[in-house]
Amino acid sequence: MGIVNIDDDLHDQIRKASAVSCRSINAQAAFWIKIGMLCEMHPTLSFNEIVARELRAAGVAPQALKVAAA
Repeated sequence: MGIVNIDDDLHDQIRKASAVSCRSINAQAAFWIKIGMLCEMHPTLSFNEIVARELRAAGVAPQALKVAAA
């Protein structure tokens, strides 16, 4: 593990995003770093496709969506 220096504005954005996504600040930064790396490695895939692949690789199975009655 190491230390990464980031500017104050980016740290503030990470802090805000971490509150919304229920992650620690470090977990949010790690998520953004990992997804950014995967996006650079697979530029033809969308964010949603990359996240779906990562979830499948982790063994997360999608559940059927429930349709609300009109």
